[in-house]
Amino acid sequence: MSTQKSFAQSRCSLLSFATYTSMTKPQTNLVIRRAVPEDGPVCGQICYDAFSTINLAHGFPCDFPGPEVPVGLLSMMFSTPGLYCVVAESEGRIVGSNCLDERAAIGGVGPITIDPSAQSSGIGRKLMQAVIDRANEQGAAGLRLVQAAFHNRSLSLYASIGFDVREPLSCMQGRTLQRSVPGCNVRSAQSADVDACNALSHRVHGFDRRTDLQKTIQAGTARVVEREGRITGYATGLSFFGHATAETNLDLQALIASAESFGGPGILVPSRNSALFRWCLSNGLRVVQPMTLMSMGLYNDPSGAWLPSILF
Repeated sequence: MSTQKSFAQSRCSLLSFATYTSMTKPQTNLVIRRAVPEDGPVCGQICYDAFSTINLAHGFPCDFPGPEVPVGLLSMMFSTPGLYCVVAESEGRIVGSNCLDERAAIGGVGPITIDPSAQSSGIGRKLMQAVIDRANEQGAAGLRLVQAAFHNRSLSLYASIGFDVREPLSCMQGRTLQRSVPGCNVRSAQSADVDACNALSHRVHGFDRRTDLQKTIQAGTARVVEREGRITGYATGLSFFGHATAETNLDLQALIASAESFGGPGILVPSRNSALFRWCLSNGLRVVQPMTLMSMGLYNDPSGAWLPSILF
């Protein structure tokens, strides 16, 4: 089933924020501006502080082992073509940031983080509105994001803005006991595989992932799985920031089994795919934390097996 809700329709929900707004204290003198690479160290520290604070409060490990990881990540994102990143400043001090991946018809949002000392003051809403406005200007078909399911405030904010809950996810980590799947051959993706992988993305999701594919093939992280001499699945990376698309669970299992380790906190497994979820559990993978995929605008229920990235 396809949902084609325009941004104009989605943004009507912005008019009904009374309940959520009553829980916040407005931030005065707030400026939203385009991020520059030099903002990376400050925003990276805020990102680490924000995630470690909320995760610790709920008994979950931080998504990052230390502040140097988000510092490097945001410094890179703030200077990458195809990413639109913004920071929020209050009285000349950076208090948060947000990013929009514009390299596909569907935009990926995040990470959005706010200084713990400045939270619950409307900054998150303004950072989200900034990327929604940008997506409108660029003619994006839709937006997606992944949020920590235990984070009630972010879930309330995104739903209030107009994002719909689409899929419960389980962030999983470990190394599978089964190291290969009979009949499936997994190998590194090559430039010549882009068309076949992109066609698969269209069949399963309904939109193009060519830029992401090309970038990860060049970086050497992308893999494909073949059955009977044809590509039946691919992964841009078995990691928090990588996504995977396949015809069947068997193909996805082969990709997962081929990984010596998963990058970052882990891979994101759609929890409603019970057969795949049980296979992961029986192969020794553990659930790190529950997460939620949300969307605004165009959304097609996937017609195959898949793993989203933390962006979508």
